[in-house]
Amino acid sequence: MGPPGGSTERASTGSPSASAADLREVPCYFCGRHDEHLRFVDGDYRVVDCTHCGLVYVTPRLPPERLHEMYQSEYWESDRAKEFGYTEYLADRELYERTYRRRTRTIGRYRTDPGHVLDVGCAAGFFLNVMREQGWTTAGLEISQPMVEYAQQTLELPDVRRGDLLGVEVEPDSVDLLTLWDVIEHMEDPRAHLQAAHRALRSDGLLVLETQNVGSRFAKLLGRKWQHYKHEEHLFHFDPATVERLLEESGFEVLENTPRHGGKYVSLDFLVERVGRIHPILSVLASPLRLVGGTSLYLNFQDEMVVVARPR
Repeated sequence: MGPPGGSTERASTGSPSASAADLREVPCYFCGRHDEHLRFVDGDYRVVDCTHCGLVYVTPRLPPERLHEMYQSEYWESDRAKEFGYTEYLADRELYERTYRRRTRTIGRYRTDPGHVLDVGCAAGFFLNVMREQGWTTAGLEISQPMVEYAQQTLELPDVRRGDLLGVEVEPDSVDLLTLWDVIEHMEDPRAHLQAAHRALRSDGLLVLETQNVGSRFAKLLGRKWQHYKHEEHLFHFDPATVERLLEESGFEVLENTPRHGGKYVSLDFLVERVGRIHPILSVLASPLRLVGGTSLYLNFQDEMVVVARPR
């Protein structure tokens, strides 16, 4: 990719495929204004900053019903994971579970006794499987039917339902821990979902979310080649100030916002795939790493935030 605004080549799109006619302009989520500073253009999409509050978001975007449709089979077995979805999500179960075991260290600093955990956007249920191992009573919500079926049938998780906090009834004051891993940036109306999370949590409950930090040094270093610029699915790009504003407006008090444990265990195949986003020649140079089968490593570029909050 060239400098900001330089390329007009249209990015390929996911399922369902998008066309310019499908897309709609959106204002700043916080301010309601169309007063934006352009970061860059990529095909039909613009990544912009609100000049009043600094929120970074994507416009135009698909209508809400189409956003839900994209998270089905093609999303989890994508042939263009650099722009959309995952190459083979289910094949990396072991890596995801290792990642979540590491992330539970953050949770353990605030709660040591198991309780009732609700994972929103739980995908195949890998986090819930880890929490079940640690003695928690688990429940999950996921909009992707194939992932719900995997969680129910393969992992045999007892309570995973299709839907989200705005469409599935959750008993108020019933949840001790509510988690959103790599989810909030996908939501059309994240404040509404967080307000629903607030209602579901007990007064002494915890909310833990993880999302990318567009204000991080790594994001700034890579610019428009940052791996989290995936315009169909990542609607918002938060930084510490904007994610904390979102939580506070939704009724939460932020206890901690840290990049610690925000990394992931990844395969060498994944690493080769992602360096190709920076430059194709890097993917070619790194391709011999694919010969080292079964090897993984932990990567933390300090560009993801793990945020712990409680109902105010």
